[in-house]
Amino acid sequence: MVPNDATATAATWHPNPRSADPSEANIHRAGLRYPGADLRRLDLVEERGLNRNVIAQLATCSFIQRQQNVVFQGFTGSGKSYLGCALAKQACQHRLRAHYIRMPDLEEAWALAKDKPQGQTKFLRKYSTFSLLVIDEWLLDHPDEGMRSMLLELLERRYDTGSTVFCTQYPKKDWHARLGGAVHADAIMDRIVHNTIWIDTGDRNMREHTALPQ
Repeated sequence: MVPNDATATAATWHPNPRSADPSEANIHRAGLRYPGADLRRLDLVEERGLNRNVIAQLATCSFIQRQQNVVFQGFTGSGKSYLGCALAKQACQHRLRAHYIRMPDLEEAWALAKDKPQGQTKFLRKYSTFSLLVIDEWLLDHPDEGMRSMLLELLERRYDTGSTVFCTQYPKKDWHARLGGAVHADAIMDRIVHNTIWIDTGDRNMREHTALPQ
């Protein structure tokens, strides 16, 4: 029996990436920890002290056009990572290039880049060109001198060209010490704190909340 051409074609056909929704492709490439995160579906907004008007304004992504940064700061489990992913996803849906990475993974990627020809240059070029870069677990560990030098160079390249989201347990008053408390700390903070939207995510544990029977 001669196979049906339509059936054979259907069995071997694969979608053309160029015909797919660009925003969906951007979301796939963004490396989101929570790809289903959505700013429109946040639980316990008022109970957590979040401002709906601020969240709605962030959802417009106008802060990216203004090259503003965002800091989500709060206790462990308070939803910082989810909010960071939701914001990155929103940027992708606005046809902007966004990327999510944990700071320990960023440090590991930098260490690997140093062992490759032109690795550091390519690393900095990659992470400086995203319209929105989400760094989760910001300052979870104390960065060493090499890492502080990289962060300064990266944030210098991103200054006035893109927006960075920092998800952290630590309030601003602790950052300088965790960054080494010297000239690098001054310079890094100078490129972050003056044009940043600060959002306290509170102390309610959202992992515990989502684990409870509904």
